[in-house]
Amino acid sequence: MRKYEGMFIFAPDIQEEERNSIFDRFKGIIESNGSIDSIDEWGTRKLAYEINDYKEGYYIVVNFQSESEVINEIDRVAKIIDQVIRHMIVRDEK
Repeated sequence: MRKYEGMFIFAPDIQEEERNSIFDRFKGIIESNGSIDSIDEWGTRKLAYEINDYKEGYYIVVNFQSESEVINEIDRVAKIIDQVIRHMIVRDEK
């Protein structure tokens, strides 16, 4: 298994319960074939540039270990969900 860091930026206008249920879906995907090391909620922050008419986003950063198939599934699901305005997963070389 390899280590990864994922960042998810959610639309700032969704309810906390909805955001948590979407993020629980991502956690379930990760935990199906890996493990979560840490989750860091940054909260609402100003975006560097406007995305889909949003000037702010709710950031969540997660460090995890998993197989590479998990990354493909997270990417697929994040593209489908409209409330996720951006996401990025990078391999952690530490």
